[in-house]
Amino acid sequence: MVINRLREKRMRKQELPRGLRNNNPGNIRHNSDVFQGEVNPSRDKEFKQFKTAAHGYRAVFKILSNYYRKYSLTTIRKMIGRWAPENENNTAAYVSLVSSYSGIGPDDQISFDREQMIRIVAGMSKVENGRDAVMSDVIAGWGLL
Repeated sequence: MVINRLREKRMRKQELPRGLRNNNPGNIRHNSDVFQGEVNPSRDKEFKQFKTAAHGYRAVFKILSNYYRKYSLTTIRKMIGRWAPENENNTAAYVSLVSSYSGIGPDDQISFDREQMIRIVAGMSKVENGRDAVMSDVIAGWGLL
């Protein structure tokens, strides 16, 4: 009975999208950046893994903060254009979905405040993983900043 429950739990975990299995809801690829809560070495050859989903969301917030502060990417369109470039993604659809999900126009100036960014990152997670984000994880990720 216990073995069956463990097997079922493992199978459900494997059914999750890769980003959620890795606690990496933004599907951040391996690079030289090291984030709080990052699992090193990652068991995934292409994507980072994090200890918790909150740590994965924190990494997304940190990257977007860098876009905002360092590169003056102050709209959803500009941020997503860098996050999900057209040579790898349907960037226009990504922008449209995040904008619709967050209720923020694609070219509206954002102020990088808690409310806006939680909605934007939750929308990005939905695009990346094909399902709604667990909002408590997104909020916890913001709280780790």
